[in-house]
Amino acid sequence: MRQAAEDQPTVVLTGVSSDSHTWNLVFLQLLIEEHGHRVINLGPCVPPDLLVAECQVIDPDLVVVSTVNGHGAADGLSTITALRAEPRLIDTPVVIGGKLGVDGAPAPTELARLRDAGFTAVFGDGNDLPAFASLLTSLRSRVAA
Repeated sequence: MRQAAEDQPTVVLTGVSSDSHTWNLVFLQLLIEEHGHRVINLGPCVPPDLLVAECQVIDPDLVVVSTVNGHGAADGLSTITALRAEPRLIDTPVVIGGKLGVDGAPAPTELARLRDAGFTAVFGDGNDLPAFASLLTSLRSRVAA
């Protein structure tokens, strides 16, 4: 049985500004919805200022940033900097995942740099899917409480 929409956590899903891929966003939307969340999918090529503006209106429980073009680490830094500069979004959980670099799996220092910049979690490859699903489950429990 699905929760009523007002009881569902709201997740804003977005691609980074340089990434025009959409299949990853469709997959993630379906996955997030399967975990009982309401998804507002902003689509690909979302500039940081637009993401900030939308999040100010929506007030999401979670922001998910996805990338597959290999520029996620660079674009992710500008995205999280813009989000954390907005006082109303300082405590909003924000995660990033996908292909974060063009040289394969990102180095641990690159993942740490993204976390240090303000991401709640960083998912560097497809092996992180169980950890992402666990985060979604915990969010639903926290919002329902």
